[in-house]
Amino acid sequence: MRFGICTIDEFDVRGKTVLCRIDINQPVDREKGTLKSIARITACVPTLKELTDKGAKLVLLAHQGSDIEYKNFYTTAPHAKVLSELLGKQVRFVDDVTGPAARAAIQALESGDILLLDNVRFCSEEQTLFEMKLCLTHEQQAQTQVVQKLAPLGDLYVCDAFAAAHRDQPTLCGFEQVLPSAMGRLFEREYCVISELMEAPARPCTFVLGGSKISDAFMMMDTVLKGGVADKVLTGGLVGHILLAGRGEDIGAGSLDFIIKSNYGEYIQAGKELYTKYAGHIELPEDLAYVTDGKRQEDDIGGIPHEIMAMDIGQKTAARYQRIIRDSKTVFANGPMGVFEQPETELGTKAVWDAMADTAAYTVVGGGDSVTAAAKFGVAGKIGYICTGGGALIRFLTGEELPVVKALRHAAKAFPPA
Repeated sequence: MRFGICTIDEFDVRGKTVLCRIDINQPVDREKGTLKSIARITACVPTLKELTDKGAKLVLLAHQGSDIEYKNFYTTAPHAKVLSELLGKQVRFVDDVTGPAARAAIQALESGDILLLDNVRFCSEEQTLFEMKLCLTHEQQAQTQVVQKLAPLGDLYVCDAFAAAHRDQPTLCGFEQVLPSAMGRLFEREYCVISELMEAPARPCTFVLGGSKISDAFMMMDTVLKGGVADKVLTGGLVGHILLAGRGEDIGAGSLDFIIKSNYGEYIQAGKELYTKYAGHIELPEDLAYVTDGKRQEDDIGGIPHEIMAMDIGQKTAARYQRIIRDSKTVFANGPMGVFEQPETELGTKAVWDAMADTAAYTVVGGGDSVTAAAKFGVAGKIGYICTGGGALIRFLTGEELPVVKALRHAAKAFPPA
């Protein structure tokens, strides 16, 4: 047991039916019916291999697609094919979740077999709108159809979906109320790595926070600075723009208008208060880049043409950030420095990610855009740890107990291993 949560070491799974929740949500090419990335699928393979090698009858539950708009949901059929290739054995697929076809397929499993059910978000109770509107307790989640239909067929529930651990949904938090439960190897590894990062980072410890998820970034910044976890926070992207505006800097009307139109105006005052409180620890851009006539241009803060929106940090800021990263002993990055998808505005993110690859510090990268950037710039193999979680990672770093962690801890007490 670790962190009050059972691990799969504590259960004999031979001949047992194991319901395993994984996060294999990946970008999909709908025209070809294929996946654009298999990073998250690859990450969960060790858990699945271990369970089947030990003789478990393995049932996989997963979602695919945006958690708000139904039109973005997609079948998990392509994932079964990829899993079969990675595991070197057939992963059966059934286009059902809780109906007769799914239940019959589960009951037909033999030791070592693997079955992937279809997208759990085809069930309304698994959708985030359902979660947000009804706010079911974990006990109430245990009464939903997905748990009521599938739990009686299972002997053990394993959650290996750390990337979805911030969600409060039945396949993530309901099964722990009625079945012995454990975390999988990926969940265990990610939880341990991030816990150690928060508890005792090697100094100096630097956080790189960028991108456009402002509320999450601000909460994280406040938490790691208040708790003394971070010695420095390097800011970029929209996070940096808002902090600059909060300090009264002229970032150009184009950038300021974008902040207001995106309903982030309220964060300017919050940014002012945050910078005032931690001025000695927060690093802001000194120059920014923008694009005119398809070409990259750079100017110091205050020199950006008013009608233009800044899209990246400038070279002077990038060089300063590189020096700080290379002098650090621990570096955590979440969020790019700019619009790294375009060649004209990739310089800042590339420079920071290259420095993370070169530094002797222990480096951690988390969040979808951050992981994508690491892959794009060819540095993924040089990062100390790449976390599959985005929202879960951010919530964890703000000090909040994740719903799935709470549910797994409940199961450890309610159904202790024999």
